[in-house]
Amino acid sequence: MAQLDTLDIVVLVALLLGTVAYFTKGSLWGIPKDPYAGSYAMANGANRAGRTRNILEKMDELGKNCVVFYGSQTGTAEDYASRLAKEGSSRFGLKTMVADLEDYDYENLDSFPDDKVAFFILATYGEGEPTDNAVEFYEFVTSEDVSFSQGGEADGKPLSNLRFVAFGLGNNTYEHYNSMVRRVNATLEKLGAKRIGEAGEGDDGAGTMEEDFLAWKEPMWQALAENMGLEEREAVYEPVFSVIEEDSLDADSDEVYLGEPTKNHLAGVSKGPYGAHNPLIAPIVESKELFTVKDRNCLHMEIDLSGSNLSYQTGDHIAVWPTNPGSEVDRFLGVFGLASKRDKVVSVKALDPTAKVPFPTPTTYDAAIRFHMEICAPVSRQFVANLAAFAPSEAAKAEITKLGGDKDYFHEKVSIRYLNIAQLLEIVSGKEPWPAVPFSLLIEGVNKVQPRYYSISSSSLVQKTKVAITAVVESLRIPGAPHVLKGVTTNYLLALKRKQHEDPNPDPHGLAYAIAGPRNKYDGIHVPVHIRHSNFKLPSDPSKPIIMVGPGTGVAPFRGFVQERSALARAGGKIGKAILFTGCRKRSEDFLYEQEWKVSVANRRSIDFEFPGSGAVLSSGPNSRCRTTEKSWGITSSLSPPFRGNSPRRYTYSTD
Repeated sequence: MAQLDTLDIVVLVALLLGTVAYFTKGSLWGIPKDPYAGSYAMANGANRAGRTRNILEKMDELGKNCVVFYGSQTGTAEDYASRLAKEGSSRFGLKTMVADLEDYDYENLDSFPDDKVAFFILATYGEGEPTDNAVEFYEFVTSEDVSFSQGGEADGKPLSNLRFVAFGLGNNTYEHYNSMVRRVNATLEKLGAKRIGEAGEGDDGAGTMEEDFLAWKEPMWQALAENMGLEEREAVYEPVFSVIEEDSLDADSDEVYLGEPTKNHLAGVSKGPYGAHNPLIAPIVESKELFTVKDRNCLHMEIDLSGSNLSYQTGDHIAVWPTNPGSEVDRFLGVFGLASKRDKVVSVKALDPTAKVPFPTPTTYDAAIRFHMEICAPVSRQFVANLAAFAPSEAAKAEITKLGGDKDYFHEKVSIRYLNIAQLLEIVSGKEPWPAVPFSLLIEGVNKVQPRYYSISSSSLVQKTKVAITAVVESLRIPGAPHVLKGVTTNYLLALKRKQHEDPNPDPHGLAYAIAGPRNKYDGIHVPVHIRHSNFKLPSDPSKPIIMVGPGTGVAPFRGFVQERSALARAGGKIGKAILFTGCRKRSEDFLYEQEWKVSVANRRSIDFEFPGSGAVLSSGPNSRCRTTEKSWGITSSLSPPFRGNSPRRYTYSTD
């Protein structure tokens, strides 16, 4: 036998590693694409131990003929998926299930039977990107060398048996509007799949997402019924969850969740990895007001990640997990006749094995509503229509039926007034309670509270373990509405800031946030957070020039970018020119980080600028000299600051 030389051994080892990589799909050493996601054990995930990732096996096991997949970042797509699954079951007798895209593999989509149907409800995130839970699915189906379990068809149409429905959630103010649903729809059709009905598109930018969804789904149901031979029947409410009041437990019992997001948090143990299913309870080490007016607030906060193993890159987002204000919790409990039972312990269980209970139980009514249910969100017309059967009077039933069925009337009475569900029902019934509404229906119809994402306004190069955020506190008076619209999370942060500065009345506008957290676990000025990766980054080559545009709090990520480039410049790096356009209502009231920009400009060696005309002023640092070059005429002069430009020409400004 010939002796192997070194090259032979190298080739054999490479082939062996390639074979292992192919059959394990890189699982032995694979690194998640999003280093911040932190796949903490999901209490209801389909990928728990012993659960299959084969969607066809799961559907056969449960006797399902319709799966509604969702790609969701903020919870809206997940909510639409749940609503479609429930409606398909109650109206058309479909055996439906809801599925998180990240819970399954997709090599066997070519084996999808033609007597089943798949829905794809897909949100577009950022600059045309898939949501975090849809990344693997998207990369698989759109890859140029996609390979399915049966090896494909001779005509290149491996998905010829797949029937699907598609709806996208997007925002027309972004360049890549609804790109996810468009690309996935085109890809599936290219592979031979047959779409039923139109591919719907909802537009959050125009504020028509809900009505776009409602307008799309009716003709879709008609097309699906014709395609699958379904017959519509009268829809009767069938609960997805059972809600059992536990007389043997009370709110002080150790096993009762009072707002803790996970079992470890309940036990008082801080354990990573931290991510979208497991927040870090992080201390706020600094907070200050950036505006100088009394009726508006803008917060700068520094949040400490030390010891958590969380890291971030300049341009990333920080997610803040909000708490509902006590005033709205009280209103919600009162409207639904639960005020006297707010501390009653309940266990919530899914009646369908594919449904997910949206919060840990056992818990109390108060804790579920305060920490887990999006009770302050604008209400959907479809959910309003579902409440008619439980109205406390015939007059209330007639009004709620009209609101649920008349798009224009709903817009006039509800949408433009930004009413949440409790506010609306108070008005409809004259503050008469609605105790007949099942709590299970409220769990199904009110979205789960979602973290709010803020651009990080600091550089990871400058402060590795401290994250800065810049947030305007939302407060909007709505014409004709009985209330002032208050941002849930920003007012929560304002309450934390006021408490940190020992304000005797920290709660803004009497909202009464539980700022100490469940069982006082957030006391000492802590907030639940996690980090989310973003593709909004500086060029990898710091010598590249950049133009940044960010009026108001839109300047937040650019503060981080300027910090980073300033640090690189101080270290002797070659830095490209940078121009930042920002703005405010009134310089003396809300010019964000004005002093920081002065320092940044004073430390720059050269910047280009353009004066709009007579009276414009550029001030440099207090000890610097200016050289100005009028580029159009080549005139150079040395002046002491401030330099006044009297004509609309372009100049180069330098400091020594």
